Amino acid sequence: MTGNPIAIREDIRAVVIGTSAGAVQALSAILPPLPADYPLPVMIVVHVPPDRRNALTELFQTRCAMAVREAEDKEPIAPGVIYFAPPDYHLLVESPAFLSLSTDEPVLHSRPSIDVLFESAADAFGEALVGVILTGANQDGAEGLRAVGEAGGLAVVENPVGAAASAMPEAALAAWPEARVMTLEEIGAYLRNLGNKR
Repeated sequence: MTGNPIAIREDIRAVVIGTSAGAVQALSAILPPLPADYPLPVMIVVHVPPDRRNALTELFQTRCAMAVREAEDKEPIAPGVIYFAPPDYHLLVESPAFLSLSTDEPVLHSRPSIDVLFESAADAFGEALVGVILTGANQDGAEGLRAVGEAGGLAVVENPVGAAASAMPEAALAAWPEARVMTLEEIGAYLRNLGNKR
């Protein structure tokens, strides 16, 4: 972890995660250790082909203690649930209480887009949000992480040195140099501690 450890803030209300190439291995290091009674919702965008069924939900349902499901349009946001964006839909936080789905144009050739999720979540939650960018091979998520940081939220980036694909973490750090750089193990520990403090 670079610099001083991030203080555990008790005002955090949600976590958003964006990742692409190498996503399964990275998420497998972070999500399964979170307890069933984790007090925050976790919303995730992984780049998946639009014409392919998203197997991530089923995969992590078998690995995680938390509830895991594919997000639905106008779905209420519940604590202790991991929401995956469905293929070919942008996932947005409509308000601190609801999710929504969109078929708007792809962003950086991606739908779902990490930027779309992060920017809408930053608007909804402001400083009460943690945004995490993990391994990936493009620049999606960089502007979204900047939005999280500018809203006063906590911006976290997987250390590009250890990432399966370094392009996405590097782009996020270029867009928001104030982001904290952590290994996957440190990110997982931080998120668990965040839940323990509530």
